[in-house]
Amino acid sequence: MSFLSAQSTHAVCAYCSSMVVRQGETLARIGKMAELFDDHSPLQLQATGRWNGQGFTLVGRLQYRYAEGTWTEWHVLRDDGSTAFLSEDNGAYVFALPQPQQRALPGAEHFRVGATTAISGRVFTVASNQPVTLIAAQGELPHLPALGQPFAMVELRSQSGAAADGAEVLSIDFGSTPPGVSAGRAVQLEALGLSGLRGTATRDEQARQFNCPHCGASLRLQLASSKSLACEACHSIIDVSQGIGGELTSALQDEPVVPLIPLGSTALLQGVQWQVVGFQHRMGTAPEEPDEHFGWEEYLLFNAQRGFVFLVDATDGWSLVKPATGAPVLSPNAQTATYLGTRYQLQERYVAETNYVVGEFYWQVQRGQRTNNSDYRAGRSLLSMERSASEQTWSVGSSIASDAVARAFKLEGKAALLERSDVGPWTPSPGWLLDPRLWVFVTIVLVLLAISQCSQRCDPNVENCNNSAARTSGGSYGGYSSGGGHK
Repeated sequence: MSFLSAQSTHAVCAYCSSMVVRQGETLARIGKMAELFDDHSPLQLQATGRWNGQGFTLVGRLQYRYAEGTWTEWHVLRDDGSTAFLSEDNGAYVFALPQPQQRALPGAEHFRVGATTAISGRVFTVASNQPVTLIAAQGELPHLPALGQPFAMVELRSQSGAAADGAEVLSIDFGSTPPGVSAGRAVQLEALGLSGLRGTATRDEQARQFNCPHCGASLRLQLASSKSLACEACHSIIDVSQGIGGELTSALQDEPVVPLIPLGSTALLQGVQWQVVGFQHRMGTAPEEPDEHFGWEEYLLFNAQRGFVFLVDATDGWSLVKPATGAPVLSPNAQTATYLGTRYQLQERYVAETNYVVGEFYWQVQRGQRTNNSDYRAGRSLLSMERSASEQTWSVGSSIASDAVARAFKLEGKAALLERSDVGPWTPSPGWLLDPRLWVFVTIVLVLLAISQCSQRCDPNVENCNNSAARTSGGSYGGYSSGGGHK
């Protein structure tokens, strides 16, 4: 066995999966590596590319598991002999370089999610702090954490950056002593000029078919990165984060919610072709109004080169948002947030809960998942923060006109159903009071109002509605992006 990189200390044999450690000129076998989880990544060992004017080769792979799913770190050998990491998580990529540390870092327990801290003179916000486990490895590696033993992984985001992907991502790996630190920035896969990628012909499509563990219906995963799938027959949520060859667990859902935009629909939005792969209905509760609930819906959109974004359907309009790389700067009272030079005003805070899902998701979605949300707005630009005990994510996007959504998805026949309160004010024409159609419309409205007084109020569990007359926003500006928080 030969080593391409002088900095590689470990290697995994491609033929027998033996783990080998290099000690000077001596190689020692220290055990056997577990089988790789087939994540259907387009990347593979020996693939080559170019970043920041320098070529590189993928020489190693580490697969990690955490509470919401899995992600991969590729060990990169650059043409000048130095090493780097290409992190791959749910269609998103970060190219990072190892960072030397002049002073000892505090323990993982000192990094509180949402807090700011200074490292090497730079200010970061703690985005994630949770235990992870190495589940498999391949090729040459700079270090090798103990297989199957959890250790802390902390991720921080910088508060600067001249572009949406200009913010820095800092990862602290407590699986080694001293902890390993790497710093990088988000990259588009197409920008790396990669060659030698794995072809689609190598995918075992049959392995992605299975039966629902609850009702036995035949199911098929369309996305390689999916961690959860909702059965169309019995509406169970099925956890596939452990792979579909193992034991599958499921949870039943009642009160089905039918998406206005069917799964599988495609649309050209902001110059990118997207496909609807998932849908979730969520509910919000404001701390100051615990008896009031409001509902909204989120469509998970996928593009092979761009990853995932969310199309959000709330009572005050539609919006298209994506996870933000950087960490916005909050004012001391958190009433404003500044991101990429734009100052956003707080709209509301609330607790968000997922109560129905359909389709596939890149994180391990569960009914009843809760996050603490804060929504900010600057004109048509939107910013949303979601925080759980172990992770904080930001989403950024903008409003989209209702009729634009209908046209993009070729749903002009449903335009009235897609219409939201973002529709412009009505301008009367001369003689409008004499138009008999107006009085027919008024009569119908009065009848409907009378009926509504005798019926139940809108149920936010199954409808996109708002029970609070004082509330102006109908829901989150961003999707729950846990599973993508690592990179």
